Amino acid sequence: MSNLDLKPAPTTCGREADTGPVHDLMTGRQVPLGESTVVNRLLPNLGRRMVGAWCFVDHYGPDDIADEPGMQVPPHPHMGLQTVSWLHQGEVLHRDSLGSLQTVRPYELGLMTSGRAISHSEESPRPHARYLHGAQLWVALPDAHRNAAPAFEHHADLPVVTAPGLRATVILGGLDGASSPGTTYTPLAGADLALTEGADLKLPLVPDFEYAVLSMSGSLDVDGVRVEPGTMLYLGCGRPELPLLARTDAAVLLLGGAPFEERIVMWWNFIGRSTEDIARARADWMTGDRFGTVHGYAGARLPAPALPATPLKPRGRER
Repeated sequence: MSNLDLKPAPTTCGREADTGPVHDLMTGRQVPLGESTVVNRLLPNLGRRMVGAWCFVDHYGPDDIADEPGMQVPPHPHMGLQTVSWLHQGEVLHRDSLGSLQTVRPYELGLMTSGRAISHSEESPRPHARYLHGAQLWVALPDAHRNAAPAFEHHADLPVVTAPGLRATVILGGLDGASSPGTTYTPLAGADLALTEGADLKLPLVPDFEYAVLSMSGSLDVDGVRVEPGTMLYLGCGRPELPLLARTDAAVLLLGGAPFEERIVMWWNFIGRSTEDIARARADWMTGDRFGTVHGYAGARLPAPALPATPLKPRGRER
């Protein structure tokens, strides 16, 4: 997945996590992704940049791509982060500079750790399913692991937590005693919650984590706040449980984690700690160094946009 903005602004990643429960309902902005996909970008958002180590959230679809090419994202680089591909409908073919070739299908985890450097492409297979619906997410790597060796994981069998009216698939980290096999580097929670109409329950949480809920489909109340598709409700910290009431059949992503303490710079598809980190990564991508080659994609790789004229200032969680 890629940030295809040709003039990406320096992103201030991190702000102080609210010390207690809050309700901050966020809407996204429409951003083109590849040749024919438009996503709703919810993180980073004005006033809210991270939820734990989750630092980038795109929601797309459901899109009818029966007569369209679907997702077509050319080879592009990543550094200092993990990417998470999560689908409700359709398929995405992942290729990367490690030689990975994997079709990711609904409710399967595609997890790529960029570490010091990787490049990849994403595309809808040919032929492909009629509908495409999913989310693309990034997780910031802490300084101790940001130069780790790149890796790709595919997990088709993920743990599931059930309760009356609820089926929760654990994507990353843990939920209610169940743990995902996906590799994590900070305390995280990521789960897909499928609720049937009328489900009324309280989901156990980790009070020290901050959380947000991204609505994928349907209508539900989250701690009394109505959440509709394409919006995300930030919940803050200090919650031992989360009341959920499904007004219709509904699906949401629960994202959470320990508030990220480090100062970072996020620009284009890179996360670093300084202007020099980002400038070096951009130069390496443009000269063909360090990020490797993606083989098999029918098209040219993405060029990097120009760096901004002003220095990129690393920032932390302060407001």
